[in-house]
Amino acid sequence: MRSFALSLAGAAAIAFLAAPAQAVAQGIYKKYGLDVTIKMGGPQVNITQMMAAGQADCIMGSSDIQMMQVREGGVPVVNVAAFFQKDPQVLIAHDDVKSFEDLKGKTLLIGAQANRGYWPWLKAKFGLKDEQTRPYTFNIQPFVADRNTAQQGYLTSEPYAIQKAGVKSTVLMFSDHGFPAYATTVSCMEKTVKQRSKQVAAFVKASAEGWKSYLADPAPANALIKKDNPNMTDDQLAYSVAKLKEMGMITGGDAGKLGIGVMTDARAKASYDFLVSAKLLDPAKVELAKTYTTEFVKDAKVLP
Repeated sequence: MRSFALSLAGAAAIAFLAAPAQAVAQGIYKKYGLDVTIKMGGPQVNITQMMAAGQADCIMGSSDIQMMQVREGGVPVVNVAAFFQKDPQVLIAHDDVKSFEDLKGKTLLIGAQANRGYWPWLKAKFGLKDEQTRPYTFNIQPFVADRNTAQQGYLTSEPYAIQKAGVKSTVLMFSDHGFPAYATTVSCMEKTVKQRSKQVAAFVKASAEGWKSYLADPAPANALIKKDNPNMTDDQLAYSVAKLKEMGMITGGDAGKLGIGVMTDARAKASYDFLVSAKLLDPAKVELAKTYTTEFVKDAKVLP
């Protein structure tokens, strides 16, 4: 049994934890000869630094766009799988808003990280302005209190909290309007991809089977998720799974015919081209071909 350490980007986010938890609970990793240790990330934990320091073999939970930028920062990281075919980031508005165009003139609560991700894209595509923005504090109350406000969120999280607060909202998903990013990527150091390629291949295939198993019966993983995060309710978990299915996050797009976790050259190029056009990446410092590899997802082919 080969040891394999995985760091996750957020301790509370079902999106990052579901497949590894399922694969552990169902013995899928063991079936592929891996003894996987899951290490939780969080706001104060830089999982990329953990991996660069040798404390994890791979990380899960970022987007391909983020990892391309990390590579520009000098960390030779490679995307090897993308379990979300769409980026789950959303803007949530009150129910009078029907489209991104309707957000002109509204106050937008967004986090600082958005400036290196979706915000330049939203500005270019829909004519939104920097002066509309205010800092998002990961608290829904400012949104609930002001109908002229919209806020960022994560498909499986904030919309649920806002619904529970009794507020009718419109959820606008970037990826449904052309935002190219993959999410819940598996990313590893270049040397890991080369030196431990068999373990990486086994991990990608087992994780894909974990997602397939989770969507069919989430109970085993949900028990582990609740154990790790006692604040997670059955209601929240059920909402999350329903949204993942409804929006085709894992099984939609190219995954339907090429397998869960798939990445394509065309999508990788679209993400790279966006970053370059938005001046969020210097093409002289980062070569597209080195930011990802399809060798592992190509062979895994776990069809939904």
